[in-house]
Amino acid sequence: MTAQGLSIVIGVGASNGVGGALVHRFAKGGAPVLIVGRTAAKIEAVAEEIRADGGTAYTQVCDVTVPEQVDALFKEAQKLGTIGSVLYNAGNNAIIPFEEVTPEQFEQFWRTGAYGAFLVAQQALKIMVPQEAGSFLVTGASASMRGKPNFAHFSSAKGALRNLTQSLARDYGPKGIHVGHVVIDGVVNGEMVRGRFADYLESKGNNGALEPSAIAEAFWQLHVQHPSAWTHELDLRPFKEDW
Repeated sequence: MTAQGLSIVIGVGASNGVGGALVHRFAKGGAPVLIVGRTAAKIEAVAEEIRADGGTAYTQVCDVTVPEQVDALFKEAQKLGTIGSVLYNAGNNAIIPFEEVTPEQFEQFWRTGAYGAFLVAQQALKIMVPQEAGSFLVTGASASMRGKPNFAHFSSAKGALRNLTQSLARDYGPKGIHVGHVVIDGVVNGEMVRGRFADYLESKGNNGALEPSAIAEAFWQLHVQHPSAWTHELDLRPFKEDW
């Protein structure tokens, strides 16, 4: 069992998405939550849901690619109490043929997918080490494991994130910090996909897409694992997914 305390969930947009589901699950587990995203209205809406259910929720707008903003985030977080978990869910995906990827796009995917995680991890781990407890869990993808056509930009960022977390797990696990990488393999039945690719989602059939709440449950189970049997990498996919 790792430290119970403030849960910082980074990369929260709509309530019905992975970030929103993580907030709800960790709040259900009794953790006060600090909800972090780029859009104030979205994260405040999620916070209001938590408060309506009797939980404790705070919000902070933060661009994880800006060191000063990440530093300010953790200074504020420390004022709220002991940090029990940091969940890094920042990032997006897009289908872009390789010859059409601009240098700016390639760099932005890397900044959000890997560089932001580096900045967040540095701040989080230096706080957790003296506690000798806590969890740092990140959202990966099938692109973390291999590159496919039209996803070179995304795979590069996710592959870097995976290697970063492997290094951190080997370094900080013996210091009492549980570092976990959760591979999400498949389409997520969240608001973004419903809004943009509703027909594709429908074509997947019953339980053909990952439910955000089920993903969040897997994160929670990693967080509360006994230190004698920690999981570093966990892969999640619908039962009918071709992998």
